[in-house]
Amino acid sequence: MDERKDIFTPPINPADIPAPSRAIHAAMGRDNIIRMVEDFYQELGRSSIRGMFPSDLTKSARRSAMFFVQLLGGPAEYSEQHGPPRMRARHLAFRITPAARDVWLACFERVLEGAVAAYGFPAEHLDGFRRFLRDFSLWMVNVR
Repeated sequence: MDERKDIFTPPINPADIPAPSRAIHAAMGRDNIIRMVEDFYQELGRSSIRGMFPSDLTKSARRSAMFFVQLLGGPAEYSEQHGPPRMRARHLAFRITPAARDVWLACFERVLEGAVAAYGFPAEHLDGFRRFLRDFSLWMVNVR
């Protein structure tokens, strides 16, 4: 991790970010969450922030999928294999600007546009998940 002194802290308290419904996992199942995250990483691979990720996105997508499975109500495989998520700390090595956040969100939004039909995402929880992603990604921004 680089030892930057210019780390920006966004004006949001992560404890105030409402978690998405854990019923999402019950509705979608692990495999559909994994497929959704893999498709999200395909979008990232075509995006202007592609350079922030390793050349092979497979490992990153797999790790991220474990995080989302756990977050959405599935087994705690992420924590068991990698420890507590502590996502902001894990992402401090990357310079995440507001513009990069916007690209990240846009990639996820493209996947979510068809998520009800493609992955069985429960429509009643889609807005809450989008709010979570919006606030969660704001917390990841570490450069003004």
